[in-house]
Amino acid sequence: MASRARGFTLIEVLVVVIIIAIASAVVVANLDGDDRGRMEREARRLAGALEHAASLAQWQGETLGVSAEGGLYRFWKRRSNGSWAAIDDDSVLAPRALPADFSVQPAFYGGTPVAADAVLPFRASGRNEPYSLLLANSAWSVLVAGDPLNRVHFAAQAVSR
Repeated sequence: MASRARGFTLIEVLVVVIIIAIASAVVVANLDGDDRGRMEREARRLAGALEHAASLAQWQGETLGVSAEGGLYRFWKRRSNGSWAAIDDDSVLAPRALPADFSVQPAFYGGTPVAADAVLPFRASGRNEPYSLLLANSAWSVLVAGDPLNRVHFAAQAVSR
């Protein structure tokens, strides 16, 4: 008598797929609700845009800059007359509105505090002053900092109450 190979039924496979889908939904929901995770994602996005801007300034041979105020940061190009024009033709450097409970502001440039409405420049030479921007919400703050070699890093810390 030949033994018949037994596999999984369609119902068994569907049950496993449904369980995996539910588990995935729970993981995604927990990640979205995590303030530190959201803060680090925004800091990573900002750090990448800052590095891109510094590199682009060198490649294009022009001065670019970044400003940050409230829940928005944006990038600028310096015109020949010294004024700044907003960059809107680069998807990485397009103005970025942060989530509603986040804020960003320039903190330091060249080791000294800067005004909230300052534009921090990226020179065409690639020789930039160290700078930092403060990204914060009610639970976390992140200092996103660039060094003279245009490397950007960040560190998160819990906000003391």
